[in-house]
Amino acid sequence: MTQIFISLRTALWLTAALICLLLYGSFVMPAHEEFLGLHTVALFDWMREMPVSITWWLWSSIALLGLLSANTVVCSFDSIFRKREARQWLLVISPQIMHMGFLLILLAHLLSSYGSFKAITFAYRDSVFMLPNNLEVRFNQVDAAVDAAGYVTDWSADVEYYRDGVSVAKDRILPNGPSFRDGIGIYIKTVKLSPFPVAMIEVSKEPGALWALAGSALFMTGMVSLLAFKITREDEQARS
Repeated sequence: MTQIFISLRTALWLTAALICLLLYGSFVMPAHEEFLGLHTVALFDWMREMPVSITWWLWSSIALLGLLSANTVVCSFDSIFRKREARQWLLVISPQIMHMGFLLILLAHLLSSYGSFKAITFAYRDSVFMLPNNLEVRFNQVDAAVDAAGYVTDWSADVEYYRDGVSVAKDRILPNGPSFRDGIGIYIKTVKLSPFPVAMIEVSKEPGALWALAGSALFMTGMVSLLAFKITREDEQARS
């Protein structure tokens, strides 16, 4: 059984099967309105509510990703064990660092599939919303800058957080500067001025965001290390 997971052929077959399922899904999703809900709720919450007849390929894809992850872990440990006495060990295991980054990115998606959400709403001055983390957010001000031609060039919103009626924090939301509190982000998308300033707001939670960032950093580290290893080896060959 261990030899199956160590085999590169296993990884290739799993990857090919996964590509086929995702290709099938790319044709199925536009044909079913039910898939529109994926943009606002966590993946697993949505899948539990939908019939298996339209989600079977997603369940199968998740199972294949689990097998592919197991294959990656076993192959990485086997490779590290075989290279444990090699010179420039950190450079030699750079592919395994990339594999670890890949696994962390998968973990990030798994966490987000369980606990993420996204909602769009509109807010104006003195609007108050209840967030899923039992915080109230109040929009104290919604501002917009207008150029000479009457076009909106910039916008912002001043918010204040309350817990049990007591103010706990204040913040300003900018187009590229969302406000975060207890893992929930509030983003300001745009502002409409007439008849009074109204902001389009997105409230979202991505529990896997930090894991995705860590995975991306490891993946890039592995790529740079692998490139450095190849350059070093070519230089040694040129000198010999």
